[in-house]
Amino acid sequence: MPPASENRQTFVVIAAHNEARVIRASVEPLLALGYSVVVVDDASTDDTSARLRGMPLHVLRHRINLGQGAALQTGMEFACAHAARFIVHFDADGQHNPADIDALLAPLRAGEADVVLGSRFLRAEDRARVPARRRTLLRAGVVVNGLLTGVWLSDAHNGMRAMTAGAAARIDMRENRFAHASEILQLIRRAHLRCVERPTTIVYTVYSMEKGQSALNAVKIVFDLLLRRMFR
Repeated sequence: MPPASENRQTFVVIAAHNEARVIRASVEPLLALGYSVVVVDDASTDDTSARLRGMPLHVLRHRINLGQGAALQTGMEFACAHAARFIVHFDADGQHNPADIDALLAPLRAGEADVVLGSRFLRAEDRARVPARRRTLLRAGVVVNGLLTGVWLSDAHNGMRAMTAGAAARIDMRENRFAHASEILQLIRRAHLRCVERPTTIVYTVYSMEKGQSALNAVKIVFDLLLRRMFR
């Protein structure tokens, strides 16, 4: 395990919108591991921020709902401004396993990569957890992402990522909503950042499935990316 001082230099950024039911349970294990946690409340209409009151973490709040990409960008900029060494993206809905963070950070510590992307398709036990319908959608996303961004991965829409602060400073996401997951790959390639994948475990609950991406959202993402390509 890394020393506690290094964990404090690792900022875990969480974009949260109406996650009052689960946000406290999502951040408690991260705090127990000694990470610096930044929750960006993206104009929630429930008491997401109130549930975090008194906890030793940073809570930022958007007055207007700007979407997950914008919330992550806000959190990354805050982390860079507060002497972060590493930055981790972590979902608010309880899908991610905090124990996976250390393995994602390992290539960064070793100087082998600038960005590490989580994948639920590198280990058989992780693949088996993915519901069949979701697996088909995610596989299609790999092909679409590869064609649009030139970055071919085993898991194109895994929200768990780790990067050095230097890499984060070179990433400026403009796609505010779910399309940021594809846009970030374009930015990684454009900035010539070294990128690798590492296994992560996704825990599917009724709550996370309800909050997750639908097939309609996936179509919207492709449409948004195509429009941006046409008019940039």
